[in-house]
Amino acid sequence: MAKAMLPRSIQKEVNLKKIFMLWLYLGLSCHTYSQIVTVKDLETGQPVEAASLSSESPREFVATNAKGQADILNFKGAENIEIRALGYKKETISYAALEAVSFEVRLTASDIRMDEVVISATRWNQASGNVSTKIISISPQAIALQNPQTAADLLGISGAVFIQKSQQGGGSPMIRGFATNRLIYTIDGVRMNTAIFRGGNIQNVISLDPFATEKAEVAFGPGSVIYGSDAIGGVMSFQTLTPRFSLSEKPLVTGKAVMRYASANQENTGHFDVHVGWKKWAMVSSISSNDFGDLRMGSDGPTEYLRPFYVQRQDGVDVTVTNDDPRIQRPSGYSQINMMQKLRFQPHKNWDFQYGFHFSETSQYARYDRHIRYRNGLPRYGEWSYGPQKWMMNNLNVTHTGNNGLYDQMAVRLARQDFEESRIDRDINKPERHIRIEAVVANSVNLDFTKSVGSRHKLFYGAELVHNDVASSGIDEDISLGESAPGPARYPQSTWASYGLYATDQFRISEKLTAQAGMRYNQSDLDATFDTTFYPFPFVTANLNSGALTGSLGLVFRPSEDWVISANGATAFRSPNVDDVGKVFDSEPGSVVIPNPKLEAEYAWSGDLGIAKVFGDVLKIDLTAYYTNLKNAMVRRDFTLNGLDSILYDGELSQVQAIQNAAVAHVYGLQAGVKVKLPAGFEFATDVNFQNGEEELDNGATSPSRHAAPWFGVSKLTYIAQNLQIMLSTQYSGDKQFEDLPEEEQGKTEIYATDANGKPYSPGWYTLNFHALYRVTDQLTLSAGLENLTDQRYRPYSSGIAGAGRNFVLSVRAGF
Repeated sequence: MAKAMLPRSIQKEVNLKKIFMLWLYLGLSCHTYSQIVTVKDLETGQPVEAASLSSESPREFVATNAKGQADILNFKGAENIEIRALGYKKETISYAALEAVSFEVRLTASDIRMDEVVISATRWNQASGNVSTKIISISPQAIALQNPQTAADLLGISGAVFIQKSQQGGGSPMIRGFATNRLIYTIDGVRMNTAIFRGGNIQNVISLDPFATEKAEVAFGPGSVIYGSDAIGGVMSFQTLTPRFSLSEKPLVTGKAVMRYASANQENTGHFDVHVGWKKWAMVSSISSNDFGDLRMGSDGPTEYLRPFYVQRQDGVDVTVTNDDPRIQRPSGYSQINMMQKLRFQPHKNWDFQYGFHFSETSQYARYDRHIRYRNGLPRYGEWSYGPQKWMMNNLNVTHTGNNGLYDQMAVRLARQDFEESRIDRDINKPERHIRIEAVVANSVNLDFTKSVGSRHKLFYGAELVHNDVASSGIDEDISLGESAPGPARYPQSTWASYGLYATDQFRISEKLTAQAGMRYNQSDLDATFDTTFYPFPFVTANLNSGALTGSLGLVFRPSEDWVISANGATAFRSPNVDDVGKVFDSEPGSVVIPNPKLEAEYAWSGDLGIAKVFGDVLKIDLTAYYTNLKNAMVRRDFTLNGLDSILYDGELSQVQAIQNAAVAHVYGLQAGVKVKLPAGFEFATDVNFQNGEEELDNGATSPSRHAAPWFGVSKLTYIAQNLQIMLSTQYSGDKQFEDLPEEEQGKTEIYATDANGKPYSPGWYTLNFHALYRVTDQLTLSAGLENLTDQRYRPYSSGIAGAGRNFVLSVRAGF
């Protein structure tokens, strides 16, 4: 039977109705397929940015934007949604319960908590309560209140990381008796360590911008399974500002501008960042400018730290000038600029692309500890400076949520970093200026996966490839004639590469007991070509190829919600890098270090036991004891060159030394923390660290480890009201008597005080500090501080520059 034909006019009307209904359906679906939750501070009502919401069933994770909002439609049906934010008590709630309170959550501010979301343990977001490694986090709130001037100072405010400074433009962290190239730095998951990270103190961390830091974490103990070479003492992970998407049709535009002044070094700092987010695209731009003058030390302390005179170049002559204020450490000032641009694209809920550009450059800055070296009662150097320290990184991070047979989530990180640093020195009243320039191009690829197997196993596995190109050059100038000629380079022209595969299984044995076991195989290659023009090395090339197998085993036992007992056993390694194998430099007056192409990797065996207990949301006690044994340690020892134990270096007969696998070292210690919630908005917290270490000397005797700092810590009393935060804190460190100083430190008389016997030693010290932050409006915040209230004159252990004297800090922050 033939189908009846509708009149053309009616057929056209039906088609229009179908099109209209289709567009209506699509429009409704666009608006229906989202569910916004808002997270706020219970006391202030302010939105909580970067709060995390996660659930296991369904397996989902999101973070709130600057308005404290996140889309949780994919959480529908979840029975347990865990909401965490730094500085707040964790909340667990079901999707249905969220719906009943109109999708608004209020978090209670508290540092009395057992877990938080961390990344540094496995490169993935996870609750710290399920991780056996001790991890601390430094929040943006702490940064805003305490106003650290550099990223090194940012780590220092934690009270768990000791900071050494050779100059104001410095900051070398010490963690559990290790430092420099036995620690790992990561930025947005990318390894910052290069092939020229040295065993002496370094200052690369100051290239990072505290204003652009969303969160900083420190994971204590070996991390070689995840991070490879160098991760012996710990891992410092910096997460920079993340672009956030808009959850409505309107663009999300937020940002802040900050101005800061500090009196101890006449600091003038400015910062601006802006975030713009759309549905699928988002971006953040950040810029900071710092200008630091010469640093003024305190008035009460050792007179040896005073600066009675300094060197100036006048009319072509080095002149020793009387310092009109011996507390001003001249020269120590410098300036710095940081820029960051990030772009984020999410074409589908399962794909996330993030591109980041980072740039940092300092001015030339004096190495202050060299300027206080004397010869015959007069300064030894007319000049000793680091040239501008430059760092640039381009990185692309691609994350995919697959929930397939191979992985639940995959992350690919591609990065290129460019580093440049230089050294400039000249003896006083000598025309010869030595300039040494180093440039490193570091390329890296990281491929990381996570996969849940059943309800009890969660796998973390992946691969890493790192490749460094090192270019080094030397220039010798005659400043009186204005002539220059090629000089010896600090390093050989080199390449260094690392290739690694790793896997970790997190096994939930029961509701109360979780185990985590991992393993990594790593292959390292180093190729170096030496220039024998200036030094008659008995070799022209060096080729090292070595493999390392490391593992870890950890247990977390939670008898109840307020108890955590953790135990770890792990190995770690450090492959020889270009600085170890090929450096030529003067380590101290009368000594010169030359290349040694026969180095091997050093290995560490470590164990720790941690106990944390919360008593009624009022008191938290946290204790961790650890021990690390380092074998085949690379240390500086006397050496020979072509049968000679001394050579002429920079016009001085110098003892020949080299880095050698010649020692065994061990470090042990205790980390203790107490937090108490007091009535009326007050809270007290203290963190104290005790560490002791010894390393074997050439003659079989032992010496204290150089990077095992004296006991140190920080105690804080805080008060939090609706718009006001106040903190009274004290930072302190124990002493190191002459007999407790490492053998190589005993000869550095210029940086230490003198005891009653005329011997150098490092006195104990403390500072008393007051900080306050007041929120004038939702957009305007004022913070001020008076640091080192009693104007102590102190110099942290192994540092070449004294700490700041009484220091007034004022910061104005405007948000939009």
